[in-house]
Amino acid sequence: MKTAGKATALIDGVEKVTGRARFTADISSTSLVGEVLRSPHAHAEILRIDASRARALPGVRAVVTGEDCKVAYGVLPIGQNEYPLARGRVRYWGEPVAAVAADDEKTARAALGLIEVEYRTLPAYFSAAEASKPDAVLLHADKPGNLEREVRHSFGEVDAGFAAADLVREAEFRYAEVTHAQMEPDAALAEYDAERGRLTLQSVTQVPYYVHLTLAQCLGMRAADIRIIKPFVGGGFGHRTECLNIEIIASLLARAARGAVRIELSREQTFVLHHGRPETAVHLKIGLKKSGEITAVDAKCIQRGGAYASYGIVTILYAGALLHALYRLPAARYHGLRVYSNTPPCGPMRGHGSVDMRHAFESLLDSMGAELGLDAFELRRANLIAPPYRTANDMQVNSTGLAECLQKVEEASGWRARRGRLGPGRGLGMACSHYVSGAAKPVHWTGEPHATVNLRLDFDGGVTLLTGAADIGQGSSTLLAMLAAEELGIGLERIRVVAADSALTPKDNGAFSSRISLMCGNAAIAAARALKAQLNPDVSWEEAVREALAKGGPITTRGTFDVPPELQGGKYRGAAVGPSPAFSYAAQVVEVAVDPDTAEVKVEKVWVAHDCGFAINPLAVEGQIQGAVWMGMGQALGEATRYDAPHGLPACANFLDYRFPTMAESPPIEAHIVEARDPIGPLGAKEASEAALAGFLPALTSAIADAVGIRLQELPASPERLLAALKKPARRAAA
Repeated sequence: MKTAGKATALIDGVEKVTGRARFTADISSTSLVGEVLRSPHAHAEILRIDASRARALPGVRAVVTGEDCKVAYGVLPIGQNEYPLARGRVRYWGEPVAAVAADDEKTARAALGLIEVEYRTLPAYFSAAEASKPDAVLLHADKPGNLEREVRHSFGEVDAGFAAADLVREAEFRYAEVTHAQMEPDAALAEYDAERGRLTLQSVTQVPYYVHLTLAQCLGMRAADIRIIKPFVGGGFGHRTECLNIEIIASLLARAARGAVRIELSREQTFVLHHGRPETAVHLKIGLKKSGEITAVDAKCIQRGGAYASYGIVTILYAGALLHALYRLPAARYHGLRVYSNTPPCGPMRGHGSVDMRHAFESLLDSMGAELGLDAFELRRANLIAPPYRTANDMQVNSTGLAECLQKVEEASGWRARRGRLGPGRGLGMACSHYVSGAAKPVHWTGEPHATVNLRLDFDGGVTLLTGAADIGQGSSTLLAMLAAEELGIGLERIRVVAADSALTPKDNGAFSSRISLMCGNAAIAAARALKAQLNPDVSWEEAVREALAKGGPITTRGTFDVPPELQGGKYRGAAVGPSPAFSYAAQVVEVAVDPDTAEVKVEKVWVAHDCGFAINPLAVEGQIQGAVWMGMGQALGEATRYDAPHGLPACANFLDYRFPTMAESPPIEAHIVEARDPIGPLGAKEASEAALAGFLPALTSAIADAVGIRLQELPASPERLLAALKKPARRAAA
């Protein structure tokens, strides 16, 4: 291959490292300043809002409240119960209540102080247990018991599986709520053309198409009168995979002011907007044969979902669905509960829904293996899938390189020679994980292809690739350009990428569920093949272009991708979540040193192998693997959102108190790329970003167990938590 498979610098890398890249907050515009008035209560009725004094303040151009948008929104058609500005009731501290657009920041903030809001406070619930009590006030009248969604699935003969096991164990696990901590705070710039009745929004979004749908719905506008542009984005990780309330608020203000309005959130406000990984409790039961073969699993998962639906239905379903497809699982029972609470809405976060459950599964599996005298690697090998394989919950696995991943990290880490022999306070741990390469069924059932890419060839001999896919730092624009160049047999320098501008590019569902590489990648190849079919292959590129254009001028071709029916999963309720065209796999080993006095955990090194099918851009794949490990390290060691009762005020909404690892704390991460090519993926490629995250958490706690004999069942593994466990010998679990 000339291009694909070669380590390639990202095509937008120069702009980013030189500072020429323009993010939403950098875009030059004579815009008004938008500011948002937020609730000082976690739960209260809104009895009265009087904005007359704010409207009368000189320099104020518009004020909007919940009365200006009577249409609820939400990313899922069956889960729309949030308003951009609260109507009738606020359900978490910091929820938007009103917003102003003014000539400058000082005036805008002064106007907020002039808006009068009268509240009647209601009981607030900051845990799933409190919100679920029989006498709890309902956050939403149509959800008895404050239960957003309950899932009950059972596949195979679960009870018979436990009866056939030689060892059955169960355990409880708890996980703090965590958030994305992306570099770029949230921002939106809305411009309303009053003469033409058209709206243009530039924003930090991962999903321009979903934002487009939501703005048309909430503003009552024709979709044709809305344009969404995604500038450079400083990270997303799931936070921006649905329309953010500020995107709607900025648009409402722009229309009311008949001009342009910019809203830029502070870091604290971005934390409050949240949409991170929910606080989770897991009860898990596993049955094993003496050989290590898994016979049955029974899992219960309770998530504190926050005040509104967000991605809640999907999140609680993923936690159960992705119990499958990593190992052979003949029988599994799952009970999932997603509970409303008076905290900011939780959404998807890298490894959506699967991360906490994977820690619980790998941790209990490890402790049971130790009880049976089984090596951790051999225990996993006893349960490997052999493709093609249909899981008990009807997901199709056509490729897996997990066996090779295990071999690579076992050898690279010196596991057999070093495990249990590193000396006091030092240890090794391992775990496996996996993820989807895009969801087999889209959120919005439109009948359209999952992905579309257009190519345009013109007189200059350059090829313009048009895609709605949102590059948010993962390098998707570079990947699509590489695939088109490879198929056409031309240099990458001839490809120009125009991405995520709804006036120019075809619709794309967005950057989530690791879907772009496989779905848009296939579409890019299809478009390139269609273009190549119109060119003379027996002459130089320049001659081929001249001949082709002489026949009818510039050429535009279209490529699409749809998931084959056999990969779309079963017919039971909830079966749409989990199935994927392809699954990626990862294994990793973590080495730690635990300070005997402070119980501080230092990660000395990580060895990780990731099966991405085929590394279209190995440089980007390695970076994504390292980033996934780093993100998992943050959740495992220190990250936790907290809300102080009784007001529900976020307690660590900044980059000082919210503890994630910095460059100074990053260990060496040795990444190994494994290529088990998938028959559906472009050139065999699968996802290369999310699979490696979930495995870090259990590998870390396994390493801690090897080091000090304590297996933590609650995360993060803070020094305080580990020190308390070390002082209670009776609570020690087998390593």
